[in-house]
Amino acid sequence: MKQSDMPQSPEDLQRIAARTLAHYDRNARSFWEGTRDHDVRQNIDALLQHIEVKPPFEILDLGCGPGRDLITFTALGHHVSGLDGSKELVALARANSGCDVFEQNFLALDLPSERFDGVFANAVLFHIPSLELPRVLGELHATLKPGGVLFSSNPRGNGEEGWNGDRYGVFYDWDTWREYVTAAGFVELTHYYRPAGLPRDQQPWLASVWQKLVR
Repeated sequence: MKQSDMPQSPEDLQRIAARTLAHYDRNARSFWEGTRDHDVRQNIDALLQHIEVKPPFEILDLGCGPGRDLITFTALGHHVSGLDGSKELVALARANSGCDVFEQNFLALDLPSERFDGVFANAVLFHIPSLELPRVLGELHATLKPGGVLFSSNPRGNGEEGWNGDRYGVFYDWDTWREYVTAAGFVELTHYYRPAGLPRDQQPWLASVWQKLVR
């Protein structure tokens, strides 16, 4: 995508959100079948091990999809809420997990202040246009309790931004991603690449863990 083609107006952002969410609505069932057995225990553990308060934790699964990780967090004894922008994925997540799941567009979040010990953003924040990412990260910072932890995992790249079929995405390298998240007030705890145990050129996912400092 050329710089001139990137979103510049609220109308552009609305079209991006609508087209991306329509893709997930159309493919909700196949998305569940295709991802329900994915092993993301490394990412779940990365979040949980850095939360410093006594469990059970209050967790927000941002972009929860059809509910796979809601089921896991609940089985581990935590209090977890889901959030997704696709109405079809939200319906599946509620049915599959029995958890509270909020239907919210990521570009129009309405999150409670200082509610959660952890935010689990697995394979989701790369859908946010770079123009809006600072605001969204600020909203995630605000919804965490002091000392709370943000986990994110995104497909990595070299700044490419645009459409992959009907899904919008931005593919950051580590240095750029770190600049965005630290600018939102977070402190880096760790980062790593996935899948584990492979050469770097076979690890397309960049995972990172961040903390909101106690005032």
